Amino acid sequence: MKYMSRTERLFELLQILRRHRQAVSGQRLAEELGISLRTLYRDIATLQGQGADIAGEPGVGYILRPGFLIPPLMFSQTEMDAVMLGMRWVSTFADLSLSKAAIDALAKIAAVLPSEQRNNMGAVPLRVGPPASPLFQTEDLSILRDAIRRERKVEISYRNGQGKRSSRTVWPFAIGYLSDCRIIVAWCEKREAFRHFRTDRLLACTVLATRYPRRRDEMFRTWRRTTAHSMVE
Repeated sequence: MKYMSRTERLFELLQILRRHRQAVSGQRLAEELGISLRTLYRDIATLQGQGADIAGEPGVGYILRPGFLIPPLMFSQTEMDAVMLGMRWVSTFADLSLSKAAIDALAKIAAVLPSEQRNNMGAVPLRVGPPASPLFQTEDLSILRDAIRRERKVEISYRNGQGKRSSRTVWPFAIGYLSDCRIIVAWCEKREAFRHFRTDRLLACTVLATRYPRRRDEMFRTWRRTTAHSMVE
């Protein structure tokens, strides 16, 4: 059984109770958490004192009644490590606006964490490698992300791998952040098919007022099922 701080243990106890629709015995809860029954009873009382609507009593079992919201920024230490690593990956490999957003988001998370978790942030150094291209530090794809959110057609000027230029009207619905490049996934009106376009080959990009006729989630599902591994233009 890994070590858990009391804050983590209380949160885990709430998570266990949420998973059960029927009353759970104190013995079972104590065994899952690796604590004594006496400690469990104290934890139950603490949660009840903080507003958790836990019904039951020793020898009968406990159930968490609907309506109690678990605080959203309570993480286990492993979850916090995952958040830290993920944010650092985004700040390194995502485009300029997302990179700044990741740094700001991490600062906001740190500001509202319990002091014990805040003090442990970064206790284990977790790092990601350098980006493959200097372009990663200056490229900003916020316009394309906005077009995807609003399901708008985009007119692009593009240079393919052989250096040939073309103009396309595409329906973008996903962006892939890969270790060595970034990919726009879209339906291409010229090809009448799904196509992948490297963002470093985009020469110009204009978001049109026209909404494309299919829903982005529908196109994403079809793309995953049929052409997720197709070649880049």
